[in-house]
Formats: sequence, structure tokens, C-alpha cells
Amino acid sequence: MGNIVEVKGLKKRYKDFEAVKGLDLEVAEGEIFGFLGPNGAGKSTTINMLSTITKPSEGVAKINGYDNVTEKNKVRESIGLIFQESTLDEKLTANENLMLHCKFYKVPKEKREERIQEVLQIVDLEDKRSNIVETFSGGMKRRLEIARGLLHYPRVLFLDEPTVGLDPQTRNHIWEYILKLKKKQGITIFLTTHYMDEAEICDRVAVMDGGQLIALDTPEQLKTNVGGDIIEVSTTDNINAKQKIEELYQTDVTESSEGKLSFQVQDGSAFLVEFVKNFDIPITTVNLRRPTLNDVFLHLTGREIREESVSQRDLMKRNMRRPH
Repeated sequence: MGNIVEVKGLKKRYKDFEAVKGLDLEVAEGEIFGFLGPNGAGKSTTINMLSTITKPSEGVAKINGYDNVTEKNKVRESIGLIFQESTLDEKLTANENLMLHCKFYKVPKEKREERIQEVLQIVDLEDKRSNIVETFSGGMKRRLEIARGLLHYPRVLFLDEPTVGLDPQTRNHIWEYILKLKKKQGITIFLTTHYMDEAEICDRVAVMDGGQLIALDTPEQLKTNVGGDIIEVSTTDNINAKQKIEELYQTDVTESSEGKLSFQVQDGSAFLVEFVKNFDIPITTVNLRRPTLNDVFLHLTGREIREESVSQRDLMKRNMRRPH
């Protein structure tokens, strides 16, 4: 399979500020692609450019072979967008929301009934078709939005924080539907998330920081690149403990918001025995584990991932309700 998303030298400037600095990126057809970055990384700006909302200052981006500047309508026909905040009309029924979307995207009249039935089956909402959306739970609304995003058979589905604010059980169910639609439809999924367990599901993960792509690989390879084991320790004097660990073991130590000091070592099991025995600042808790994607993110950016601001999403909602 070829590449469904191709980006070369993509830049976006706002006066003297360069939000995206020459991005090169390829996403294969049928891939689940994770896009991560702290606030201000350039992630939202990049997605806005890919979805034709924002015009690039330089560079080229193609979706499904179509240029996102010169062939906007073709790009918009090729993509689906699921926003973090609901864009459903909650005074209408599920069926009415879906029918409205069919009309916006010019789905042929003779195909609309079949398409609506098909997408409702994917997200298990056939029996809620005639119900008013404001009676739906948060998880049901999210499933309906996923169904709506599939109606015009997009080649690429952009999911912007698709499960934020949902409880863990509902989040798991949403991912069951997402993986089911990937298997059934072969759709490429371009995902933004701050949940590291969701990023683990991705075939590949890209990390942006400061407007630049700083890492791109499979989740497993990214974790391997961090290297070693992770020691997490709390002490009665974390300030002095941090300084002492860095001096004794020549390693960087980070402190979490929960007050845990974290650092990397090559052989965690052997290290831990000597460390606990000889460290002269009283230890209150200690833990040994393998690196996670959260460690990768912290290692690469020096920050914890946080929820993105929603200022640009409002613009996306207004502009992407229908193709132009």
C-alpha cells in the first residue's frame, strides 16, 4: 500500500512566529497514526493545514493524492473529522443528524439509507436511530460522531482527542469501534491524544515539539530508544536526593507532580539492591519498571503531555460543517 498522507517542507508563520518549521511526514494507507505534542508544539496548526482550514506558508501537503491548497474540495471529500467537543445538533434525532451530513457531503440520495444503516451498525446504535441526541450519554454521542464522520467514505479519519472526558470503560468501548472500523473499512486514522495507552494502539507515533518533528517510530521502538529501566523513588528530602543521584550516577532525574523522582539505569534489578542499601537519604517508596510512551514523551520534550487548548477547534467546527 502507498502513502495516503504526504507532507514535504510544511511551514506556517504568523508574522515573526514560526508555528511549524519545515515538517516532512508520510502516513501509509490503512495506518493508525498517532500525533503527539505538548501545548504550542505545532500539532494543531499542522492538522489545520492538512484539513485545509489553514493555508501553509510554505511546503506541500497531499491527502489521497490531492493538494491541500489547490484541490481543497477533493481533500475535504477525502477526510472525516471528529472533534473533541460535540458538533452534533442535540435537538435532532440521530437519523436527522446523519441525513443532514449526507446532504452536506452530497452523498447520493439512493445511497443515504444504506450508508446510515451501515455506520450505525458499526457503532452499535441501530436501535437509537430515532432517538433525540440530547438523551444520549457522552459515549453514545461520541459513537454517533464517529458514525457521522464515516458517512461519505473518507479515506483518512482525523480523530482529535476522541475519548477525552469519557470514563475508562467508555473509552475502551470507543476504541473497540475505532479498531473495528479500521478492519472493516481499511480507513487511515490520524489520531491526536494525550492518553498514552491510546498512543500504544497506534502503528506509528510522531512527536512534535517547538514546531518540529522530533521523533517518529513504532511505540515499541520509541520505548527501546529511551533505553534501560526506570527507577521511581520518593524520599524524605527530594531536593537533596535529586542532586545526589545526579552526581553519584551521572544521570538526569525528573520529579513528577506526585513527588516521585525518576531516572534511568541499565540493569534495574541489580542497581536497585545496591541503591536501597547504600543511599543515605531515607527512601519512602521505590519502584522499578520498563519505559512507557509517557517516559518517551518526557524524555524527548522535557514536559508532561497536557490537554490542548480548544481555541482553534472552534474555528475547525465553523469551517468543516460542510465542504466548500
